[in-house]
Amino acid sequence: MSNNRSGIFIGGLMLGTAIGALAGLLAAPRTGRETRKLLKKSADAIPELAEDLSTSVQIQADRLSASALRNWDETLDRLREAIAAGVDASQRESQVLKKQKTTPDSDTLPQELEQS
Repeated sequence: MSNNRSGIFIGGLMLGTAIGALAGLLAAPRTGRETRKLLKKSADAIPELAEDLSTSVQIQADRLSASALRNWDETLDRLREAIAAGVDASQRESQVLKKQKTTPDSDTLPQELEQS
């Protein structure tokens, strides 16, 4: 989640920088011709800025995807271990119950010895 927030923050920072630069150019005490040249250069730089932003967002998305995949794999491993432990415990309990059924109860054993 923090990777997504940092990507949004970087995008907002770049957009804010571009807007600030544009506002600075418009408020600057230059001649109209100089200001128009600077505006044209800034407008020409927008596609490159958009490409940089797109690349940054793609990198953040790849990191987030890799992190999610890693977490998913770890969760599956823990689930497999828990299922295996449950199966083992169930088998042990089943064996204990079978032994209890085949051996006489401890309560009836002293009575059988007294009758003998």
